[in-house]
Amino acid sequence: MNTRETLKINEKGHLAIGGADCTELAERFGTPLYVFDEAHIRNMMRMYRQAVCDEYDGNGLVLYASKAFSCMAIYAIAREEGIGVDVVSGGELYTALKAGFPAERIYMHGNNKLPSELKEAIEAGVGCIVVDSELEAERIEAEAASRGVVQKVLLRINPGVEAHTHAYVQTATPDSKFGFSVANGTAQEMTKRLLGMEHLALKGFHCHIGSQIFEKDSFVLAVERCLAFVKEIKYSYGFEAEELNLGGGFGIWYTDEDEMMSVEGYRTYLTALFSAVRRECARYGLRLPRILLEPGRSIVGEAGITLYTVGAIKEIPGLRKYVAVDGGMFDNPRFALYGSKYTAVLANRADEPPCELVSVAGKCCESGDLIGVGMSLPRVKTGDLLAILSTGAYNYSMASNYNRNLIPPAVLVRDGEAEYIVKPQSYEDLVRNDVLPRSLTPNN
Repeated sequence: MNTRETLKINEKGHLAIGGADCTELAERFGTPLYVFDEAHIRNMMRMYRQAVCDEYDGNGLVLYASKAFSCMAIYAIAREEGIGVDVVSGGELYTALKAGFPAERIYMHGNNKLPSELKEAIEAGVGCIVVDSELEAERIEAEAASRGVVQKVLLRINPGVEAHTHAYVQTATPDSKFGFSVANGTAQEMTKRLLGMEHLALKGFHCHIGSQIFEKDSFVLAVERCLAFVKEIKYSYGFEAEELNLGGGFGIWYTDEDEMMSVEGYRTYLTALFSAVRRECARYGLRLPRILLEPGRSIVGEAGITLYTVGAIKEIPGLRKYVAVDGGMFDNPRFALYGSKYTAVLANRADEPPCELVSVAGKCCESGDLIGVGMSLPRVKTGDLLAILSTGAYNYSMASNYNRNLIPPAVLVRDGEAEYIVKPQSYEDLVRNDVLPRSLTPNN
């Protein structure tokens, strides 16, 4: 089990998160239920912010990557902790602004930002927009010109670093929908083009090599490739980058196959990264750029769990034992998408040793609706409370109403006390935007 302070087994033998008994949370809020430990989230944000201060003289900004988990509460916490955020859609931008997050600490990403989203971002006064296509640059230029403003931008480049992670979450390989390739010269050409635009102020470059990465060498190589590019641009066009956004992608613990990173462990990654920046800048005679980091999963991933109630149990002799829960791929699609592995715990009997391997199945009408296979648990019974660990990232944010199931609510736990940060959906929510044409109205 995760050894961080987030999860404990209490004196009743129940799983507790942030000091709150999971069985009591289930009784009060129902299941399925997303649960987040506020202290863990704040501690991770503080660690990253402090690392920038200690390891790089404060010349940088941590940007919480909204795609991991986006709701008003997470932006409020980020605001209080003094970090920035990155957003990749109009919806994430709207939510951040609605939570009172300062626009100047928002960076906007996305490989195909809609004209309406660019308009909203510029109108709001976001700190920076990351350019990911020629079309996007033209649209930003036109929108900024119409308002008589100059918009700060970064150019997303593809340094060609292949991190050892799932192919679907690699983003800087030669074949990627993101960014401009350094190897084929398109990044250089696009830089020259941006420098010639009157209403765009190019501040520097952005790269992101992927997600769930545990190798320091991958991040160091990305730094080396990016700063070699910065040097090339300086001597080709006389432009020296003020900012370098190195993305995120730091891995978290899901199962015992993963490294269990301590706060100090994450600091070693950052130390290596900042040391590489200093070394390469000295090598090329570059001034130290402002460094931006975009951790998302590592801030909220291990802070969250999902609670389910066990329903039907089916054993197929010699093949498999299925344990069905009241959730599924509609609240956690990552096994169906990536084959992602998780750790399961019987929250109401967390002190009992495991004795069988089961497949945890969801309630959707899909054979592939599984949350995990070969999960080690005590003898499971109908009515047990099942906790899936490390679901704080890419679960709620990727949830859907498939089969017209309700997306679970989310609660935030602080010092043993819990309150909603995302309220439960209702059936009325499901049909709120449905429209019956007049010709189909009953008794018409």
